[in-house]
Amino acid sequence: MTFAKKDQTLFICGRCGYESLKWMGKCPDCGEWDSLTQQVRRARSAAKRPVARIQSLTNLAPRQHTRLVTGIGELDRVLGGGIVPGSVVLIGGDPGIGKSTLILQLLSTLARDDRRVLYVTGEESAQQIRMRADRLGVRKEQIYLATENCVESIIAMTGELGPALLAVDSIQTMFSEEVGSAPGSVTQVRESTARLLALAKGSGLPVILIGHVTKDGAIAGPRVLEHMVDTVLYFEGDRGQVYRILRTVKNRFGPTNEIGVFEMKESGLAEVDNPSALFLAERPVNVPGSVVLPSIEGTRPILVEVQALVSPSSLGTARRTAIGADPQRLALLTAVLEKKIGVTLYDHDIFLNIAGGIRIDEPALDLGVVVALLSSLFEKTVAPAIVVCGEVGLAGEIRAIGQMNMRLREAERLGFKQFIMPDSNTQHLDAGPDSAMRVVGVQTLRDVVDNLFQ
Repeated sequence: MTFAKKDQTLFICGRCGYESLKWMGKCPDCGEWDSLTQQVRRARSAAKRPVARIQSLTNLAPRQHTRLVTGIGELDRVLGGGIVPGSVVLIGGDPGIGKSTLILQLLSTLARDDRRVLYVTGEESAQQIRMRADRLGVRKEQIYLATENCVESIIAMTGELGPALLAVDSIQTMFSEEVGSAPGSVTQVRESTARLLALAKGSGLPVILIGHVTKDGAIAGPRVLEHMVDTVLYFEGDRGQVYRILRTVKNRFGPTNEIGVFEMKESGLAEVDNPSALFLAERPVNVPGSVVLPSIEGTRPILVEVQALVSPSSLGTARRTAIGADPQRLALLTAVLEKKIGVTLYDHDIFLNIAGGIRIDEPALDLGVVVALLSSLFEKTVAPAIVVCGEVGLAGEIRAIGQMNMRLREAERLGFKQFIMPDSNTQHLDAGPDSAMRVVGVQTLRDVVDNLFQ
């Protein structure tokens, strides 16, 4: 005798997805208070699922997948050359940053090749999407639009239309009929993503999901959402600025930490082909506290301006503020300067900024921060034709960094004449005899001071 399964009442954490049979004030998994909400999990049917066939890896014939080239160069770059068939791409960002604009432009470029594309929105009406499409001047012939929140209905639409790509805006507004909780809950987001993921893998249809972010900058919903999809992209930038940075956080089919740079205009997002020239366009000349750093973002070298302001503090505890860099790294470098160079910084306010709204996390930033701090403290300018990069150790040594040849070529292409780098990197450069770049190797912070501020 078999008994029918009943619906199950659970209390699920809205932050991490922890499940409990009873309510608790504090989630035992993530420690968040008052985050467990009551949800009903519908009983699944007792029908047997088809069992996957076991295959030997050596017997599988290699298959070359042709990527779906979007026609937007910066987007193709962060995706690793285009969209892989059957992949699921998650794009997150703050409200108003340009996610929906990017999707409409993507669908327009695909429609130019007579491909049918389906845009499903759960947030806006069809007329609102039409108004945005008219403003952006997108091609509408092959773009099909649906205002729908039910995942099962969306899957049925794709079977009827047969699109080349499915875009869902946004995943937090979707729901599955088999889950009793409200749209946007942890269970609904996870179940809706799982259904769309199964659709992509089973049919080869690429799916793009738009996701909202929380006040902490993470995509709203369970953390497992980012593990389920194939690619995660974050749209970064201040809504008060015109530049947007699309960064790859996860990519199963290409490099991570790759970035694409866009400029927001009335006609939509425009690609920026030369980000280095863009970030240095408004750099002040002969001003203390400014230095140029050649950074590597993914596979792309980008020159950015590092700015520092060091001024005496009237407070009991001096302030340390970093924008676009790690504040803890700034505190570490400040301590190393005081210990190894003998400068006094404990009673000075220090403000650090990476111009252009970009964020740099690599160790090569260390030497740029140190030079900018000393330049502002000594009120001495760094020559405009000098670039610096290198990692600074706790003993005051300058350590080698990777991809130095790529940084050197980018700096030379933009007309810089002198490159201050770790001495150990100078032994592995590919610069030819006709190179106009003067390379200066430094081993310690004292060498840096002697070369720039004596």
